[in-house]
Amino acid sequence: MSDWAPVLNGVVLFMLLQPGLLFSFPGNGKQLEFGSMKTNDKAIFIHTFILFALYYVLILAVKIHIYTG
Repeated sequence: MSDWAPVLNGVVLFMLLQPGLLFSFPGNGKQLEFGSMKTNDKAIFIHTFILFALYYVLILAVKIHIYTG
């Protein structure tokens, strides 16, 4: 049996938290932009930090496991 929770959590969080897709914080013109499909260096750094923070909270603190087989 293999644990698929880290893989699935990483893929889903990456898809949802990529800068510019749903929101971009900080945006290019405003502090928060929704659906702009544009990004900058600050937004990439902040979204990366948010992604890893949520990832580790879900994997280590909540202890989500998805077993197959």
